[in-house]
Amino acid sequence: MRLSPAVSTAADIGGLALAAVASWSSLLLVVRGRVVPGWGVSAVLLAMALVLRWALNRAGRAAGASRLPRERARWARLGSTLLIVTAVLGTAGGAVDDLISDARYYVLRPAGPGGCTAVVRETSFLVIGNGEAYAVGRTGLALGESGSWTADDGYRPVDAGTYELDWGRNGGHLRISGTSTNPVFAGEGSNDIDCGW
Repeated sequence: MRLSPAVSTAADIGGLALAAVASWSSLLLVVRGRVVPGWGVSAVLLAMALVLRWALNRAGRAAGASRLPRERARWARLGSTLLIVTAVLGTAGGAVDDLISDARYYVLRPAGPGGCTAVVRETSFLVIGNGEAYAVGRTGLALGESGSWTADDGYRPVDAGTYELDWGRNGGHLRISGTSTNPVFAGEGSNDIDCGW
């Protein structure tokens, strides 16, 4: 298959841009009941974009394809380099954040109507516990958090089982509670789970 230099460059830049955006967003993916954090999704997208870039460059050289004009080629290389650096920094930053804060991900059961699923990310750093809730639809992808909370003394309410998840016709409701010594505050521990039905 022979692609023009402009199409090859667009595919290269597009793949790298997708990886860069994913690395800095608060998305996550659920695959077969397992959570893939946004930085993991970005790492996979970046690897795929780099393999595609290598394959397109190799195919272009083998076919003796004409090259982009020198000025456009310079801007394409600069853009590709910036996108690679952005994706690598975002991916590494997300991985380090999960490592330092001892992030744990939970897929809550039961799932709601239409396959809507609540996913929770809990972290603990020093004496503060944090949590975010995500609504994951049929695609397995959550594009941002639905709610968040903070708990005292690094308490993890979902891990401790001090939560309630109720589903209704319009979505779910996740209530997070603490204990007398480890209260939950900031966000009041109440989160709506809405997959956008």
